[in-house]
Amino acid sequence: MFIQTERTPNPLTLKFLPGREVAEGGAQFARGDDTARSPLAGTLLAIDGVEGIYLGADFVSVTKSEQADWMLLKPLILSDIMEHFTSGRPVLTGEGDAAPAVDEDEVTATIRELIDTRVRPAVAQDGGDIVFEGFDHGIVYLQMHGACSGCPSSTMTLKNGIETMLKHYVPEVVEVRQV
Repeated sequence: MFIQTERTPNPLTLKFLPGREVAEGGAQFARGDDTARSPLAGTLLAIDGVEGIYLGADFVSVTKSEQADWMLLKPLILSDIMEHFTSGRPVLTGEGDAAPAVDEDEVTATIRELIDTRVRPAVAQDGGDIVFEGFDHGIVYLQMHGACSGCPSSTMTLKNGIETMLKHYVPEVVEVRQV
């Protein structure tokens, strides 16, 4: 098994590409979280210096502490990811936090569609994810995961990229905020 690694805009996060499906829909874990539903996240968070894991559709983003060194962490992470996938164990177990179906108005449905089709695929290329959390009084609420969470350029991405696009297509949008 060959696992590629890619840098992300966040210097504390690396993206690991195992060449197979990881977790459709994504899942995020941080040090101290209950990782019972993800054996892979539990194994990776047990490595000293690893602070966060984001499981994307076809990648694993790993966020380290500022003091940790990628030269020491990377071989341990690669080994654990390889061992996990060759063992055949699931990446996620159970249903997890599947969101219940919600009746949405036309504006909210349009915003969700734009986020899912135009924003999320682009952000996934950088090892992250952006999830629509809601729309209220002209404000779109988004939650950033993986490499995007804590990334120095995430505020600029939200304001100059996503907010501008949403305002163009959905005149009811006046602002985008990170949850």
